[in-house]
Amino acid sequence: MLSKRYCGIVLGALGVSMAVQAQDYLPVLQYHHVSASSPKSTSVTPEQFTEHMDYLKSAGFQVVDLRSALDDLKAHKPLPEKAVAISFDDAYRSIYQAGFPIMKERNFPFTVFINTEPVERQSRSFLTWEQMKEMEASGGVFANHTIRHPYMLRKEKGETDQDWLARMTHEVDTVEQLLNKHLGHSPKMLAYPYGESNRQIRDMMKDRGIMAFGQQSGVVSAESDFENLPRFPASGAYATLSTLKTKLNAKPMPLFSEETGGDFATDQPVSIRLTFKEGKYRLKDMACYVAGQGKASLNWVSKTEVVATANKPFGVGRGRINCTMPDNSGKHYYWYSNVWIRSSADQGYVSEKS
Repeated sequence: MLSKRYCGIVLGALGVSMAVQAQDYLPVLQYHHVSASSPKSTSVTPEQFTEHMDYLKSAGFQVVDLRSALDDLKAHKPLPEKAVAISFDDAYRSIYQAGFPIMKERNFPFTVFINTEPVERQSRSFLTWEQMKEMEASGGVFANHTIRHPYMLRKEKGETDQDWLARMTHEVDTVEQLLNKHLGHSPKMLAYPYGESNRQIRDMMKDRGIMAFGQQSGVVSAESDFENLPRFPASGAYATLSTLKTKLNAKPMPLFSEETGGDFATDQPVSIRLTFKEGKYRLKDMACYVAGQGKASLNWVSKTEVVATANKPFGVGRGRINCTMPDNSGKHYYWYSNVWIRSSADQGYVSEKS
């Protein structure tokens, strides 16, 4: 089934003045470990993290509370100029040991998405509820990352679609209950493990008033899908300061609509159709990149509509297309990203119709 989302919200019609010197979008940084001894692909060293936080401070970025900023964006309220939010996944203890003192010293708020199974069994590699309470007193917020960090779209052996959805509902609702039990409240935010979701999972989030994040890169705006929000990874290969600066200066791609073909890739190369809002953009300078393949082919079907196609089918797992375009000043890049899942027969993924 063709997936299509329209993005054409006219801010002026909603009474938002375009003359306000503020920001109507939000880059969100995603970290995991803050450690020199954990897996490099999901880590920043304490030295790298200090460099990132020092840059935010010296460059005048306004680190904001994530949930409050999302509420403001959704209500079309402007954010402070150069607003940015900081987030972590998986509740590793290194966040408390190495990351928290750095953020506390700079008075930066932050959000940690926790998977509660290792917390509840008191794993020494993960946060404790007492540590979370201490961090809350200095700007920390703790949100939902499910109980066991499952692939949310995979069924267990012999599981029906109904059983699968009940299990995923339990994964989400139990963490909400634990947050309320131990911390007294929940911010109603969730990060999908591995960034994977489908229509049923996103509808579950919407029904519960939960704002949720995938693992596609980009910036959040009022026109984002608030059940599948983007973040910028800032660990591992993305931990260099030059890479961070580019992402901090990103803007949302000025799209009227997007067509992705759904959440799942097939044995054919994926395509996306992007339609741009009216305006003067450097469309000829737009480029799309396919993870592991290089540049996507671009077919401009009209002056404001392009189809980007991968060069070959994705391998099994998650595949991605990132599109960027410089703005007229040349100082910022418009940014768009989409992720697809290519499943194999032995992985038990729910069907696309789900």
